[in-house]
Amino acid sequence: MKEKILKKAEELFLTFGFKSVTMDDIANKMGISKKTIYTHFKNKTQLVKETTLKVFENISQGIDCICSLNKNPIDEIFEIKTLILEQLKGEKTSPQYQLSKYYPEIHNTLKKKQFDIMQDCVINNITKGILQGLYRSEINIEFISRIYFLGMTGIKDEELFPSEIFSKKQLMESYLEYHLRGIVTEKGLTKLNQITKNNQINE
Repeated sequence: MKEKILKKAEELFLTFGFKSVTMDDIANKMGISKKTIYTHFKNKTQLVKETTLKVFENISQGIDCICSLNKNPIDEIFEIKTLILEQLKGEKTSPQYQLSKYYPEIHNTLKKKQFDIMQDCVINNITKGILQGLYRSEINIEFISRIYFLGMTGIKDEELFPSEIFSKKQLMESYLEYHLRGIVTEKGLTKLNQITKNNQINE
């Protein structure tokens, strides 16, 4: 039952937001009593915490699977983008922004975990790209990996990038292209142009 509650909570939180979804909403959607939820989670904060950690673990496992395929680094980074959008249901409610506003302690814990995972992932991606001649060899890998994290978290700020102006998919794709154009070689640029052209055709 606990896993079913987590799954339904994840679906509702990501669709309607951490703030607006109540324990009553979750109970009603599942056809169970609120008391049943409280036998597994002492309060909403605990439910939010466990739900966000579950989403984080699912994304981390998915990223590990993509990286293990040893694909072209530019393809890899776009596949990770697709995975994240799918897992976060397109982030209709800007979940990270809501976490930072209403559950700052959970947000800070999650941000640290995200940084550790993303740092390793981006450093490995850049290193592979340099070895394959897709990224410029003179770039500062440590600096680029941290700027990348800053940008990816920054575009989730609802005040800077309101969802009525920017879709999450558009933001992520624009930022990825911005990031890659700053580090690719001519060979890498050819590959990037192919991907962006294909994405435009498939839209």
